[in-house]
Amino acid sequence: MRQKIVAGNWKMNNDMAETEMFLVQLKKQVIPEGVSLMIAPAFTNLNHTYQSVKDHPVTVVAQNMHQSEKGAFTGEVSAAMLKSVGIKTVILGHSERRSIFNEDNDLLAEKVNTALKNEMTVIFCVGEELSHRETDNHFKVISEQLEEGLFHLSETNWKNIIIAYEPVWAIGTGETASPEQAQEMHAFIRKTIADAYSNTIAKNVSILYGGSVKPDNASEIFSQDDVDGGLIGGASLNVESFMKIANAFE
Repeated sequence: MRQKIVAGNWKMNNDMAETEMFLVQLKKQVIPEGVSLMIAPAFTNLNHTYQSVKDHPVTVVAQNMHQSEKGAFTGEVSAAMLKSVGIKTVILGHSERRSIFNEDNDLLAEKVNTALKNEMTVIFCVGEELSHRETDNHFKVISEQLEEGLFHLSETNWKNIIIAYEPVWAIGTGETASPEQAQEMHAFIRKTIADAYSNTIAKNVSILYGGSVKPDNASEIFSQDDVDGGLIGGASLNVESFMKIANAFE
């Protein structure tokens, strides 16, 4: 059975005091059975967060990492550095990394390789711009992102891969893909993986939806057959709304 996951990507939000306030409240919550809860704070708060929740069923995740093991890369963070503070899962390929920081599929493939070499789990993001959907190229874009970013991997690597589908036009805009649109793309992603590898791998990989998921729409989105949870942005900054989403599975 695929893992149900609700992952909060805090982006560049929450300083140390705000992070601590969140964690104090989070540790009082009852996490629903069968749901894997993840949070991705800023780099500066990763170790504190890990230490704070290490005895709780919460996974602390990094928002990014560099593809090199070490070197003269000012301001960057390596896989080994993340692991040294307890972090074993990383988000790669978020649309903001692709668009603002010009990370392409080839670079992301390198990052994936480095993460897996260091025995980390990868939440790999794919998603199309509004222009791609309006010109009916959204499936082509997703196929290319999967093929160029992940399809060089061996079958055994896929046990450490989680996919997050995030339509770029629905991130931070208040717009959300309809449950039917989300299901259509998630099913397409699963079929694309099955065609490249096997039905077994496709059936077992968790595919999350990211794009303005909120407490009032999470249940309908999560009820779709191929949606295994969410990569949550703004709604993950508040414990109450985050937990309502975590409890949205039927």
